[in-house]
Amino acid sequence: MADQPVEGENRAKVAVLISGSGTNMAALLYAAKAADCPYDIILVGSNKPDAAGLKLAAAEGIPTWSHSHKGMSRDEFDALVDAQLRASGAEYVALAGYMRILSEAFVRGWEGRMLNIHPSLLPKYKGLDTHQRAIDAGDSHGGCSIHMVTAELDDGPVLAQTPVAILPDDNAASLAGRVLFAEHQLYPATLSKFIRDQRG
Repeated sequence: MADQPVEGENRAKVAVLISGSGTNMAALLYAAKAADCPYDIILVGSNKPDAAGLKLAAAEGIPTWSHSHKGMSRDEFDALVDAQLRASGAEYVALAGYMRILSEAFVRGWEGRMLNIHPSLLPKYKGLDTHQRAIDAGDSHGGCSIHMVTAELDDGPVLAQTPVAILPDDNAASLAGRVLFAEHQLYPATLSKFIRDQRG
């Protein structure tokens, strides 16, 4: 049985934070156009004012906010971001290529309501260079994970994963390209299920 349409006022309000091209943000945004999607993207924010994803969000009619983190302490910048998220009415936060380590106070303020996508099969390969590390280790698969955000980097409970086979001639870039396809499928589906489960 198909999910029923979700009226606008009943949809969860999700803010997305990005630092770059915003392809996962775009996947979330386009998924939200479906009648049965349980969320709307109500803000896209970035620590990089020239992030390409901001232009895409604006073209799709999504409010955007950006501010460089340079010259600010982590706590000061995160307080600025937090104020914008709360002013937008966001109920949930989706990190989508947001390349900032978050302060404990910020994580605590959104505990249980903030998700992140990471390009590895956690708990393997937290941090950067995940695809090369999987190849160097001789793994049969790389992949991606959606997890809850906690104070420890890439350490929160994993909600969903998609394994992606590593081919004999793969390099980090070729593997990353296929993992990105998987990310675009996994994030909207996992966010939707998470919100539906939260709301009963």
